[in-house]
Amino acid sequence: MSRMKYANQYIKSAAAIIDQYDGAIPLAAFLKNHFSQNKKYGSKDRRHISHLCYCYYRSGHALKSLPVEQSIRVALFLCQHEPGEWAALFEQDWLDQWTPVLQRRVDFIKTIEPTFATTAIFPRADELSSGIDATAFAVSHLIQPDLFLRIRPGQEVSVIKKLTTASIPFQQLSATCLALPNTSKIDAVIVIDKEAVIQDYSSQRIADFLQLTMHHVPAQSTGSPLTIWDCCAASGGKSILAKDVLKNISLTVSDIRPSILRNLAQRFEKAGVKNYHSFVADLTNPQSTIRNLSSKLIICDAPCSGSGTWGRTPEQLYYFIQDRITAYAALQKKIVGNILLHLSAGSYLLYITCSVFKKENEEVAAWIAADPSIKLVKMELLKGYDKKADSMFAALFIKSVSPAE
Repeated sequence: MSRMKYANQYIKSAAAIIDQYDGAIPLAAFLKNHFSQNKKYGSKDRRHISHLCYCYYRSGHALKSLPVEQSIRVALFLCQHEPGEWAALFEQDWLDQWTPVLQRRVDFIKTIEPTFATTAIFPRADELSSGIDATAFAVSHLIQPDLFLRIRPGQEVSVIKKLTTASIPFQQLSATCLALPNTSKIDAVIVIDKEAVIQDYSSQRIADFLQLTMHHVPAQSTGSPLTIWDCCAASGGKSILAKDVLKNISLTVSDIRPSILRNLAQRFEKAGVKNYHSFVADLTNPQSTIRNLSSKLIICDAPCSGSGTWGRTPEQLYYFIQDRITAYAALQKKIVGNILLHLSAGSYLLYITCSVFKKENEEVAAWIAADPSIKLVKMELLKGYDKKADSMFAALFIKSVSPAE
C-alpha cells in the first residue's frame, strides 16, 4: 500500500473514532479500549491514529464547521512543525507554508479556511483570569506540552548525568527543573519519585509560596516541625514538594477517595515520605469527620475545571460545558469554607487551582479575603502556556493573630 493510502486510511480510522467518542471518559482510555477491541492495528498504526485524534481535539472549536476528515488534515498541519511522513496528503502550496513557525501555519490556514479563527480554539476569553493573553493562550493548545521533572534535593548531579548518558534531550529551566520532550522514556533511566518527580513547571513554582510561610513561622527556627495539612492531596505532588522545600514538616493528608490515599501511600514510600497521617474526608460536608488538626499551613489544591491543563487533555477543551465553571466555583467555596473552620490564628491557607477561569481563581480568592480576619499574602496566575507547560493559580493567605491586625 502506498504512503498516501496508508495516511488516508489513518485519517478515516481517526474520523471513525472521533464519531464514536463523546468525551465521557478520557480520550487515552477510550483509545486503549478501542484498539484492544480492534486487534488489526499494529503499534505504528495505533500511534498515528491516536496522534490524529489528539490533533483534531487540539483545534478546540475552531474547525467544527468543517467535515471531520478535513478538520483532521487542517489540525495536523497546525499541530506538527514539519510534514514528515504525512507530506503525501498535502498539496504543494501547503507544503511550502509548512514551517516550524506556528504563526505562519496559522496565517496560511486563515487564507484558505475563512471560518477558522484562533479565538475559537478556546472560545471563553471573557472568562479568563487577568493577565492571560487570550490569543497566545488559545494558540498554545496546538502545541503538545513538555514533560517536566523536578529534581529532588541531593540528586541534581546524578539525574542530569543519567539523562545525558542515556542521550535523552532536556532543557534545564532552573537548578531543579528540567523540560523534556513529552514522549521521553525516563522510567528506565531514573527512579521516579525518589530521584525526581514528574511535576509540571507551573506546579513547581508553588515552591515560591511555600517558602513565604517560613518568614512567619518561628517553629522552623526552634527545630519543631511545621505542621501541614494537604487537604485535597490527590497524587501527593504538593506534599512531596512541601517536604523538599520546607524540610522539617509534620504532614497530614486527606482526600475524599480512599483509593487515592492508597495510591498516595505507595508513592510516598517511593519518595521516602514517612511518619505522616492520612484520613478520608468529604470536605464539602461540614459534618465530615476531620481529625483534630493544628496546622500552621493548609494546602488546598482544590477540585477545578482543569482548564489550565487542557493542552495535555484537549478532549476536555472540546467537550467542556461553560456552566460547569460556576459549579466548580461553588464547590471550591464550599470546600474552603469548611477548611477555614480549622485555620487557626497565625496560620496559612494556600489555595491552588489548575484553572484559568477568574470565577475559580480571583473571585474565590476575593471571597476568602472578604473575611476580615484573613489577609492575602500573595496571589499569582502561574502562566505556563508560553513555556509548553500548564497554567495554574495560587493565593496564599494568613489568618490574623488578633482581629485588630
